[in-house]
Amino acid sequence: MSATLRATVRAAVASDRCFPAPAARPSPSDLYCRDVFSMKVMRDLLPGAVYARLEQIVACGGTLLEGDADVVASAMKNWALERGAVNYTHWFQPMTGATAEKHDAFLTPAPGAQGQFITEFSGKMLIKGEPDASSFPSGGIRSTFEARGYTAWDPTSPAFLMETSSGKTLYIPCIFLSYTGESLDRKLPLLRSLEAVSTNALRILRLFGNTSATAVHTMVGAEQEYFLVDRRYYTLRTDLLLAGRTLFGAKPCKGQELEDHYFGSISPRVLAFMGEVEERMLALGIPARTRHNEVAPGQYELAPMHEEANIATDHNMLTMEILRVTAEKHGFACLLHEKPFAGINGSGKHNNWSLCDSDGNNLLDPGSTPLDNAQFLVFLAAVLRAMHKHPAVLRLGTVGAGNDHRLGANEAPPAILSVFLGEQLAQIIDSIALGEPREKSKASKTTDGFMEVGVSSLPKLPKDASDRNRTSPFAFTGNKFEFRSVGASQSIAPANIVLNAAIACALDDIATELEDSVAKGRPLQAAVQELLAKLYKEHRPVVFNGNSYSEEWELEAAQRGLPNFKDSVTALSHYADPEVMAVFLRHGVLSEREIMARQEILQENYVKALHVETKLVQVLGRSVILPACLNFAAKVAAFTASEQTAGVPCVGLDYYARIHSHIAGLLQSLADLDARHEELDALQGIPTKAKAARDILLPLLAQCRLHVDALEGMVDDADWPLPKYNEMLWHH
Repeated sequence: MSATLRATVRAAVASDRCFPAPAARPSPSDLYCRDVFSMKVMRDLLPGAVYARLEQIVACGGTLLEGDADVVASAMKNWALERGAVNYTHWFQPMTGATAEKHDAFLTPAPGAQGQFITEFSGKMLIKGEPDASSFPSGGIRSTFEARGYTAWDPTSPAFLMETSSGKTLYIPCIFLSYTGESLDRKLPLLRSLEAVSTNALRILRLFGNTSATAVHTMVGAEQEYFLVDRRYYTLRTDLLLAGRTLFGAKPCKGQELEDHYFGSISPRVLAFMGEVEERMLALGIPARTRHNEVAPGQYELAPMHEEANIATDHNMLTMEILRVTAEKHGFACLLHEKPFAGINGSGKHNNWSLCDSDGNNLLDPGSTPLDNAQFLVFLAAVLRAMHKHPAVLRLGTVGAGNDHRLGANEAPPAILSVFLGEQLAQIIDSIALGEPREKSKASKTTDGFMEVGVSSLPKLPKDASDRNRTSPFAFTGNKFEFRSVGASQSIAPANIVLNAAIACALDDIATELEDSVAKGRPLQAAVQELLAKLYKEHRPVVFNGNSYSEEWELEAAQRGLPNFKDSVTALSHYADPEVMAVFLRHGVLSEREIMARQEILQENYVKALHVETKLVQVLGRSVILPACLNFAAKVAAFTASEQTAGVPCVGLDYYARIHSHIAGLLQSLADLDARHEELDALQGIPTKAKAARDILLPLLAQCRLHVDALEGMVDDADWPLPKYNEMLWHH
């Protein structure tokens, strides 16, 4: 990695203005679900009775009969082979944060027929696989020598085909569990949490007279933010390659100050990339709803339609993979790290969450009738209760070393969990909580100004009952909540696991109290009125409609008793708190052993992330930055010596002193980093190492960066070895 190489790449990028003409695109209707073994495909290919039983399992749960599994496997194999697939894989989501796959061939030698092959894929092969589990994070659930782990088919998420230059492969979404039955992945706890929400939400629907709904679905839409940089620059940045973010880099001359990139015109090269991404997503049944330039230069966003949470999670993992692979085809690198560039906005993933019954009714839609209003207010109370009672649980869904660079800054919601409802809805819950008259409105049918749930209706809430609050971590946006704390690189599974687990507990509490009241002969209307008043009064402190970025809010939140888990290490230390564990244990979302394993895995991931960044700073600092700076310092010293020989004023002397000061500072900072890194390695216990990494390594990394970024502004541009922000952010 040399300054000469960087100059060559810069010239190539600057001269590359030839973009291929976009190919004719198939119509969306022809593309949609083309590569998905969907329920529609199965209805066409499976015997009616088999399809009906499978449809029932997908809708309500259950176990597939062994004979039915063979029929489904045969149809799936034939469908995949007809489309050119020669391999299949059980696709799962271990605790690495990524996806995993082991490919097996459909072809197998024919018995007794030398040189001939047959295709084989049985129900047993569909339902269960056995990848080596020894090298996946297990948090102590499995020993290294205990290698057995199982993948099990998830029939609620459809199989699909993935195509590369090497051909097509059938992907079968699966859970991943240990030999002893514990979850080693993020899909199984998510499925458990979805079932917990459905079970307890149905109890409330039954109280309100709904006998037709058979399930309540958690619906999710994940907005995905990302950066694009020219791949030629990316390959010259080892920190981007290995850590996902730039560990050095001075602020660009122009960042996002003029706000001209946000929703700006999309360049032809990026638009071609986006078009191919959307084609691939459509073929996999992931309809992209929006695409646009984001706030920071080089930053973009796409948002899909809302889907059932399990499928939405699978689809978001696929979306990130499609972004990465397609970017490479177009000469880009797609950066999904939460903070790839210092000094400009990072990337998040807003998790839009709602509840919908099996009849298609959104349970977070206020509605326009008294019954709908009362039901909505009960589900709203459950959300507020979950947010207020279980903030530590909710924070655990957003932990990660990368996300720590983003949360709490003036670009993302703070780590303090609060709920934005908007002025109109906040006034309504206040009137119920305090039993005080509510200001009359034209839309209100009340006669005395009081809110009587189940008798008088809410004022008709328009789709946008208030302005948006982009500073809130959890905001009501008309008929859903937007959980804005999830990081761009993260799976949305953890966020939805914790959200669903907390909501299920709140729904359980409310359903139990209402059921008890009704069983004692109290009218439902009166029971609901009394319970809502109590709940809204108790949980009103979690509602905040103001500026969540302000220092005043941090002080006010503390007065309200709202905790501030400022970083991942702090949040993870609460995983084993009895009240946190109780949320996961209550409905079987996680067992105690699975909880403790996750705490250990996530703490270890944090330590490893900072360990990689530390080694990168040490290597780049000594083998790339210092040689370039010392060479340039030698030039300045020679120039200064020539000035002194000539007897002219030494303008280079001060310049040399400043450069020398930062070189010396970098050398000392690297030495300090070496010493403290060795001390950290010698510490015992992952929690202790995680705290030390946060408290010792992060400040030292920042100190090294301070000197390098200062030197970048002083060393001759022709001598600087790393691509700069000016180049990476603006060449698209």
